Amino acid sequence: QGMAAFTVWFRAVTYRGREGQIAWMLHRLTGLGVFVFLALHIVDIFLMAFGPDLFNALLFFYHPVLFKLSIVFGLYPGVLYHGLNGIRVLAMDFWPSLGKKQAMLWRVQMIVFALAYIPSAIIMIRSMFGSH
Repeated sequence: QGMAAFTVWFRAVTYRGREGQIAWMLHRLTGLGVFVFLALHIVDIFLMAFGPDLFNALLFFYHPVLFKLSIVFGLYPGVLYHGLNGIRVLAMDFWPSLGKKQAMLWRVQMIVFALAYIPSAIIMIRSMFGSH
């Protein structure tokens, strides 16, 4: 049983697909990450029903440096990638001939991602740590 699970895992991470497979995997992972964040956020807000003391007692999760960095290096790039990839998939749905150019479209998407993410992440990190 353990060997079968390893075989499935190994095939998943060593799949010989190219840009399309990478885009698919990243889209699923970023979607899952955003879902987990939203679920935790909903639970967090739900705690308000039990009074402000419980809610305020758990606010310490939001102040450490690691949480702030997880937003910059986790949530934000996840949402950005997921959105850009969704636009790419939507374009291929509306114009099926673009499917033949999937690799090129994904590379363009990644360039747009880098051009949007890098400067804005620098701005966020500077504002978080006070160096403007």
